[in-house]
Amino acid sequence: MRPRFLVFFVPFLLATTLFAQSRQSVQWRYIENYKDMAVDQMQRYRIPASITLAQGLCESAAGQSQLAREAHNHFGIKVGSDWAGPYMILSDDRPDDRFRKYRTDDESFEDHSRFLSRGQRYRSLFNLNITDYKGWAHGLKRCGYATNPRYASMLIDIIERYNLQQFDSPSAMRRHTHSANNAAGDDFYDRHIVYRINKTYMIIAMTGDTWESVAKQTGVSRRKLLKYNERPKDSRLAPGDVVYLQKKRTRGDKSLKGVPHVVQPGESMYDIAQHYAIRLSSLYKLNALTADYVPEAGDLIWLR
Repeated sequence: MRPRFLVFFVPFLLATTLFAQSRQSVQWRYIENYKDMAVDQMQRYRIPASITLAQGLCESAAGQSQLAREAHNHFGIKVGSDWAGPYMILSDDRPDDRFRKYRTDDESFEDHSRFLSRGQRYRSLFNLNITDYKGWAHGLKRCGYATNPRYASMLIDIIERYNLQQFDSPSAMRRHTHSANNAAGDDFYDRHIVYRINKTYMIIAMTGDTWESVAKQTGVSRRKLLKYNERPKDSRLAPGDVVYLQKKRTRGDKSLKGVPHVVQPGESMYDIAQHYAIRLSSLYKLNALTADYVPEAGDLIWLR
């Protein structure tokens, strides 16, 4: 039996004039793009997929860093004595640090796994359970992967915020193997990952998805999906849209206390509300804003 989510009716809080098309965040897009690669590495090297994804998100700014874009280096790995390939010079600990340069993203993920598994420095981590992402996070910091004193807590926060630990389970391995062997399959839960953001379940819409098809597969009615996502009745679902399967919350996750969101160019209040699983009306109320407020790049939006 497929998962079903027990959800309840809530009033449609906002007029459709407040509606703005949701844009998929770079973080979720990164997870969608590289989750299978991370699970593949876990199968072959026994490094938790959640750790690989969290490090990639952290080290590459979700694939947006210059190093990731120009050198396909997702993990900030420097040249070292055993690297004979091309490199890129960037300022880090020193102004002329040399970072490994790869031909593809696949090479970066593969080299990251080899970097951790072949040296003595990280050997102790492979004695941990594959699902012990907290142990891995603290171990990476202890073994000197990064100098940031909060590196372990940063990784753990990323993993738990995006529910990345789900990729460490045996079912994730089976799903990865099934998808690789049955790429043409039409099973909904083979194609969609259920994320948990701010204690609220959601998926990312894919090509061919409609409100009706998502409703049929999840057991959440079309009417409720529209209300939970604060969308007008005549709106259409587009690839990359965030789709919440439960009512969003009135404030952001506890980890966001005292940490404002910095508005990016072209970003709307609706985009921000969808990103953090906060009701749009609550976001306006938290910031003492009127309904006609339009955010500008650089504005600070409080989430709690």
